Amino acid sequence: MAERRILFVHAHPDDESIGTGATMAKYAAEGAHVSLVTCTLGEEGEVIPPELRHLSADALGEHRVGELARACKALGVDDHRFLGGAGRWRDSGMMGAPSNDDPASFWRADLDEAAAELVRVVREVRPQVIVTYDDNGYYGHPDHIQAHRVAWRAFVKSPDPDFGQGEPWAPARFYATAMPLSVLAGGVGTGPFELPTSVEEYGFGVPDDQVTTRVDATSALEAKTEALRAHRTQVIVDGTHFALSNDVGQPIHPVEYYTRLAGDPGPLAEDGRETGLFG
Repeated sequence: MAERRILFVHAHPDDESIGTGATMAKYAAEGAHVSLVTCTLGEEGEVIPPELRHLSADALGEHRVGELARACKALGVDDHRFLGGAGRWRDSGMMGAPSNDDPASFWRADLDEAAAELVRVVREVRPQVIVTYDDNGYYGHPDHIQAHRVAWRAFVKSPDPDFGQGEPWAPARFYATAMPLSVLAGGVGTGPFELPTSVEEYGFGVPDDQVTTRVDATSALEAKTEALRAHRTQVIVDGTHFALSNDVGQPIHPVEYYTRLAGDPGPLAEDGRETGLFG
């Protein structure tokens, strides 16, 4: 069987571990070629440990490069690169922040320019599958939305010999991360952090019928947990739960969910969902 190759496109360091860490570690352990492209250094992140809050935005970005390297090691992923090179585009901050207007921000990136950089990676890696966010960026962050736009543009354009450099390549499948509302509801009121009382407090999640794929990566739960711990400036891990700077707890899910946006469906389980991303 030809080598399975999959490319994950994420906005900032830590996104890969939070949303897709178990899937990445599972496929890497199974011998698939797992590639990760990160679009910014995460310069606008809110720093959790008091002893690191002195870091300027630029210094934080440099610090998070090291955190990401440790997370990738925990996940067993040895093919990581930053889109256009480290620091090519800056973290845009949350929607409506002044940092959205920085011409160097990823939110302001020229779509074709950014997509051409990703097409170069796609043609080098030749993945059968690309994974990123939906068109709302999972929860509305401008860099997540832009990552979706860039990844989709690259998916469409990588087979086009007139776009970018390198030999054309056509990935077969395109997925967006997804959190079913029923699964999100199961975490309400659990864990050691501040406890949400409803799914609305999380600010993300999609109706269950939008979720096409369920990847059971229980075997990779420890790797995902260690990867989350590596992102110390952004994530607190306590047992089976984690929290970001808002201190709102979430379970560390060993099962991760996706919506297939392009490609033929693979074999379906009894719940009507695919059980993997390769079909």
